Amino acid sequence: MHADPADLAEKVAEARQRSMELVADLADHQLRVPHLATLNPLLWEVGHAAYFQEYWVLREGLGHAPLHPKADELFDSISIEHESRWRLAMPTRAEVRGYVQAVQASIQEVLARGELEERELHRLEFSLYHEDMHAEALTYARQTLGYPAPRVDLPQDSVHEQAGPRVDRPVPGGAYRVGARPEDGFCFDNERWAHEVILEPFAISCSAVSEGEYLAFVEDGGYRRPEFWGADGWGWRQALSAELPLYWRRDASGQMEVRRFDAWETLDSQRSMMHVNWYEADAFARWGGRRLPTEAEWEIAARGSQVAAGNLDWRAGGAVSTHAFPGADSEVGCHQMVGNVWEWTATTFDPYPGFEADMYSQYSTSSFRTRKVLRGGCWATRSRVVRPTLRNYYTPNRRDVFAGLRTCAL
Repeated sequence: MHADPADLAEKVAEARQRSMELVADLADHQLRVPHLATLNPLLWEVGHAAYFQEYWVLREGLGHAPLHPKADELFDSISIEHESRWRLAMPTRAEVRGYVQAVQASIQEVLARGELEERELHRLEFSLYHEDMHAEALTYARQTLGYPAPRVDLPQDSVHEQAGPRVDRPVPGGAYRVGARPEDGFCFDNERWAHEVILEPFAISCSAVSEGEYLAFVEDGGYRRPEFWGADGWGWRQALSAELPLYWRRDASGQMEVRRFDAWETLDSQRSMMHVNWYEADAFARWGGRRLPTEAEWEIAARGSQVAAGNLDWRAGGAVSTHAFPGADSEVGCHQMVGNVWEWTATTFDPYPGFEADMYSQYSTSSFRTRKVLRGGCWATRSRVVRPTLRNYYTPNRRDVFAGLRTCAL
């Protein structure tokens, strides 16, 4: 089951517009970013998203000739190692814009002519969500570099909250099915296919951890107490001499501040915690006498909540209170299982039973067994990407992503 070609054409055009918006306001010197393991050169990232679409749909799918004579040398993420991307003879901003617009025009043309069969439509959907993910990565990059918040052409909602005490929602044990089903529509290869898991009864927090709750961990010396950290996590903390979460600092009066893009703000005790890595999330959970959920537990809890109520699509322009956009009071009733911040799980990223790689095999296979699974999406994630079965994955030391956590009772 694939998207309607006309609907897909509209979404593909909108995704390209979003990619361009995320760099349009930046000066040329701001596009020349430092070499960091968590970043790509910004123009390279925009060009790569278009290249991925051109390569898999137009060239591999329909046999078209390359639209740029050096596209493979410039934008192929498989053959161009990460650090090599800073040494490329990159085209100018105008040339990159011309290339991505040419790809867009060609895609719209083949869609209008009805040339895409089922296989090519699947690849085009893949490239759409791939570009959405790179747009989110560009948003991370702007935060990392201390650039202004992105100005995107999306309406923002007023934030409404539902106050209430933090409580756990019990979930009965038993046999459950997790993973995507063929009737669900598009999914990535690592979501396939639904399979049975046996879960013990568990209780999961109805909301994510807030900045105020995480501050209590910091103030209790959490970063200096090895009993809350596994061996790898404690090694990471010592190597970086980490004493605070990323983008936190104390002002002259001792109050905690948080940097959001290019502005320092007073810590908001109700806002969902963001920019912690897996080691920090795991240490916080241990400090509280709790644990991170497994990804199967997370998915079952999400399926029992009204997952559409989350903060996605730049809906509030950033992470909001753990009680904002509630709208979930069903069997499990967890708030924002989809949207606001990605949530770390206890699970190492592994293939599901019977895994078969998609056409872009490196998407999943290059990351198995080396990363931890996150679920749920964040405020900068596109709502069309997110579903309860979506699996995101990062190495446990990454804290630049818009990731937080919720915990389970022991």
